[in-house]
Amino acid sequence: MKQLTKAEEEIMQILWHLKEANVAGIIDEMPEPKPAYNTVSTIVRILESKNFVGHRKEGKGYIYIPLVGKETYSNQSMNKLVDNYFNGSFKSMVSFFVKKNDLDTKELEAILKEINKDT
Repeated sequence: MKQLTKAEEEIMQILWHLKEANVAGIIDEMPEPKPAYNTVSTIVRILESKNFVGHRKEGKGYIYIPLVGKETYSNQSMNKLVDNYFNGSFKSMVSFFVKKNDLDTKELEAILKEINKDT
């Protein structure tokens, strides 16, 4: 799976949230200053070429739909981060974040409880 640029990822976040939208709908969700319509349209077409987004015709325009789920992309991105910066070790990554964020014992216990809840 291809990696997205910051602009592409911003648009995907909006599409994941909305489930589907036309270009104007995507722009409505973006913060000020809003990008130009043509800019967003071009990025959406790039996302289509990367097979992240599909479309259906509606009236004179298109409605865009995410083809890659947020969780799928998040997992792939996290694995790439771990591989590139922590030599493939999730333990090293967690240790890094614990040290950098100066987590206390209660916060670590809460994290462990959350992890155990999902398993």
